[in-house]
Amino acid sequence: MSGNLATDIPAKLPSAQAVIGWSETLTHAAIYGGIAVGSALALHFVVFYLLGRMARHSTTKTDDLVYRRLRVPLLWSMGAIAISVAAENDALIGRIWDAVGRFIEPALFGWTIYALVQGFAAAMQQRTEQQEDELAARSRQTRIAIFSRTIGFLIVFVTVALVLFGIPAVRNIGTTLLASAGLATLAVGAAAQPALKSLIAGMQIALTEPIRIGDFVVVDGESGRVEDIRASYVVIRTGDERRIIVPTSKFLDGSFQNWSRAGGGIAGSVVLPVSPAADITAIRKAYEGLLAANPDWDKRTGSLQVSEVQIGSIELKLVMSAVGPSALGRLRPAMREAMLEWLRANMPAALCDKA
Repeated sequence: MSGNLATDIPAKLPSAQAVIGWSETLTHAAIYGGIAVGSALALHFVVFYLLGRMARHSTTKTDDLVYRRLRVPLLWSMGAIAISVAAENDALIGRIWDAVGRFIEPALFGWTIYALVQGFAAAMQQRTEQQEDELAARSRQTRIAIFSRTIGFLIVFVTVALVLFGIPAVRNIGTTLLASAGLATLAVGAAAQPALKSLIAGMQIALTEPIRIGDFVVVDGESGRVEDIRASYVVIRTGDERRIIVPTSKFLDGSFQNWSRAGGGIAGSVVLPVSPAADITAIRKAYEGLLAANPDWDKRTGSLQVSEVQIGSIELKLVMSAVGPSALGRLRPAMREAMLEWLRANMPAALCDKA
């Protein structure tokens, strides 16, 4: 019994030494990793504390937008950089980082660049909203939205490709496809044709500007305001709060109406049937006075015209203008109601059955 114990003890000594060795290795790695990550966190805290104070004392809010967008991505990126530095001085950290770093590094780099682009886009959008020229502001807002989303899509695409190429099996498949570049190009081109068409259409809209964010358009009989422009579709918000999704390419391949394309306001009219015996001069004077009192009228166009004469009635066309479709949508029914009330109170004989 004692002999067996004597022979068993030497056999257990190497495992005890291995445990001690592993504990020393883990302790060494934990110390190096802790120092590296702690230093990165401290540096991140100091840098963003100073940047935060600078942003708070700044006169504009754009600094805050970029600051908030970059804080979290840079925290993780600085931590990854610290671990990669520690990997140069510790074998265990080095082996682990060699296995996972090929995925983490491109992902964090892409995340940081994406956050930087989105932060600058948000800052430029905020500055655009402060412009007095509404037409120029909507034009710039549209370009910022399209270009930032296009660049964001490319960043995500390249980042995912770099992460996938860190997998040996995927990298081998990519090498094989590159060897037969002609067939691969045709296959990828055919598969990506709809996405590329939408992407190119979005770029064309940003450059040629057939529509802008905020424009009032009529597409396939549906009217509404352009709420958002994406790479593949446009969101149109109608007057009853519905959202119509229209493919981006439709605005380049088909025809549509843009009521606010050139800016400078928009005109409309209201038809008012009255009796042929009505005093048109008095009605015109009343209309001009009521129109001048309405805050939605932009004072560009305001006239009363006899548009049609029929047996038993004549039609008066009340022409008016406003700064935009929304203001015109309020102005037309308001003037129709005001004129009917004026006729009822001052000239009831002028009202005919069609009114």
